[in-house]
Amino acid sequence: MSARPTPAAPAVPPAERSRLDGTETEDGPSTSPDRRTPLSPGPRSSVSPDRQSPGAPGPQPSAPGVLRRCRALVRPALVEAVGLLHPWTGEMAAYALGWADTDGTPDPGGSEGKGVRQALAVLGAEAVGADPADGVPGAVAVELVHTFSLLHDDIMDADALRRRRPAVWKSHGTGPAVLAGDALLARAVTGLAEARGDRAPAAVRRLCATLNALVAGQAEDLRFEHLPWHGPGAVTPERYRSMAEQKTGALLGCALALGAVLGGAPEPTVTALERAGRHLGLAFQAVDDVLGIWGDPETTGKPAHADLRRGKKTYPVLAALAGRGPAARELAVLLASSREIDDAAAAHLAALVEKAGGRTATHEEAHRRLSAARRVLRATPLTRAAARDLDALCADLLDRAW
Repeated sequence: MSARPTPAAPAVPPAERSRLDGTETEDGPSTSPDRRTPLSPGPRSSVSPDRQSPGAPGPQPSAPGVLRRCRALVRPALVEAVGLLHPWTGEMAAYALGWADTDGTPDPGGSEGKGVRQALAVLGAEAVGADPADGVPGAVAVELVHTFSLLHDDIMDADALRRRRPAVWKSHGTGPAVLAGDALLARAVTGLAEARGDRAPAAVRRLCATLNALVAGQAEDLRFEHLPWHGPGAVTPERYRSMAEQKTGALLGCALALGAVLGGAPEPTVTALERAGRHLGLAFQAVDDVLGIWGDPETTGKPAHADLRRGKKTYPVLAALAGRGPAARELAVLLASSREIDDAAAAHLAALVEKAGGRTATHEEAHRRLSAARRVLRATPLTRAAARDLDALCADLLDRAW
């Protein structure tokens, strides 16, 4: 396979440029970032020019608009980071990020994902009154780590598709995909360590703590595959939630926290934002679990009932098994059997999970975690615009599945 240069960053569309230069946008007039000293001493009014609740009067942003704005800001630095990789691993990284096809040719139709994690890092900086550019090194780091984790997860889970295209291990080979993931991880840590200013060491320490959490969460997830569905030693919804907080919640919490660290926020603010991000991550995982069973393949890029076909222990199934009705008992018997799960069997299992209350329980879990994230954000002194943008992302989260 011939090495090709990493695709150059596309020109920022006019609508996105207007978001960056403060002119009119589709979501209303943009203003310069709010400025304040985070957690400054002295009394503060409950509604100040610098901080107000997301629901206060004013133009309300849309989640797609927030994500586009943040992607436009981060994209040049992300392209630069991938361009520093070896040409071959850079080619695979560009493919994984949705920028190029398998031979490195730019692919305008490729899916890049929503970019939630990179947006959270930018918003973390804005939320504490810093310039959004201060959060960009953190945004690049979490996006590279997220992509690294997807490359390795697809191998471990034997997932052949990612965003409606062959996963990197299927398109380039298992060994090369492992190497590309390693390269992305190394670049993430190196790039963050090279961030300007004196805040990089604290940022790297936080990222490294998150990486340890990610590994622990993935280890638990893999171990779950060898544990029984019910009875002694079975995985409970509570144990699954603990795993998901490490595997998914940790990186979203890290994204918000890195923006705040690089923006110069005090530790109580950083800790609060990380906690909010972890709650958001658990809500995100709950929605993903619903999509893994009932999601539209055109949206998820994976076959219908994919998680059930693989016998994967996810929150809807575990919550259903915790019930005591006939649907839960039948579900437990079928899952414990060794028969192959074909289309009809997968559809029947999905119906049993829903009948036993697993889908409703997961819906409620997502709402609980989302509400917890919003409570933390509303209790933390944040800039007005960033608080609204974060709330818009929270509101959009459940729309992915409900």
